Amino acid sequence: MPTDLRTDDFDYPLPEELIASRPGGRRDASRMMVVDRAAGSVRPGHFSEFAGHVGDGDLVVFNDTRVVPSRFFSDDGGVEIVRLEEPEPGLWKCLVRPGRKMRPGRGVTVAGVRGTVEATLDKGERLLRFEAPIDIAEHGELALPHYMGRDAEEVDQERYQTVYARRPGAIAAPTAGLHFTPELTASLPHAFVTLHVGVGTFRPVRAERVADHEMHSERFDVSPEAAAAINGARRVISVGTTVARVLEHLSSGGRPVAAGPGETDIFIYPGFEFRRTGALLTNFHLPKSTLFMLVCALAGTGLMREAYARAVEERFRFFSYGDCMLIL
Repeated sequence: MPTDLRTDDFDYPLPEELIASRPGGRRDASRMMVVDRAAGSVRPGHFSEFAGHVGDGDLVVFNDTRVVPSRFFSDDGGVEIVRLEEPEPGLWKCLVRPGRKMRPGRGVTVAGVRGTVEATLDKGERLLRFEAPIDIAEHGELALPHYMGRDAEEVDQERYQTVYARRPGAIAAPTAGLHFTPELTASLPHAFVTLHVGVGTFRPVRAERVADHEMHSERFDVSPEAAAAINGARRVISVGTTVARVLEHLSSGGRPVAAGPGETDIFIYPGFEFRRTGALLTNFHLPKSTLFMLVCALAGTGLMREAYARAVEERFRFFSYGDCMLIL
């Protein structure tokens, strides 16, 4: 992997009005930029074309994680808490704001339950222990990405989940899957893997050199049935970068994809050799983000810059609730 790439190499201009802060009218009504790597071409189209690109022997792989309410506020409104995971009952690993109020030994009350900060971890995370369980469905809300510039609303309860979401654990949605309807999903040869999208979704790349960035770790699981289907497919079409990360983690070194749970902190940027991702459906990603670096690794930075510039020119909608891109 190259060591001379700079984070600024993955910047691009984006008019703020193209950021989609709300879902469109229908899941499957999105536009789709089609990027053909072999031809070096970029063509604007519509998501309705997607099924036509799935051929004999292809397998479409989805991420079936389900977003859980992760954003909470103290009863006095003074502290915001983003719950990352619960390593044991009553113990939350979380992000807090403002951090100065939440040092070890400091108490906070959420939904009438007293909690105490036990430790400060790397990257500013906290361990927060509560005296009793908290009903996260009743007292939490979805932690929408900051670029939406709003709190979660009723519409997000449905539209910020994929139609096939079934395994709770994500903080953010695997957004490439938001375009699919139940009918389209069922009509495609498919398999599911699970990767619980974590806090890294919210963290910018601050290192000047790409190779110096410390990638976040996320939990995944692959069933024996899914592993067999993936290994037997002629071509795997990954729905989202989360699926691509799982498959490339498991197939490193040319290994077949193995079933079972695990964690991955794989960092994919130009110079990476893809082994199992034959095509990728993905949304448009933030400038200088690890996900934009991933698509540049798959399709080439020059072709991705062309595709993103064309998307801006054609007034595509960007990010989680935006339009999508199919890299063939």
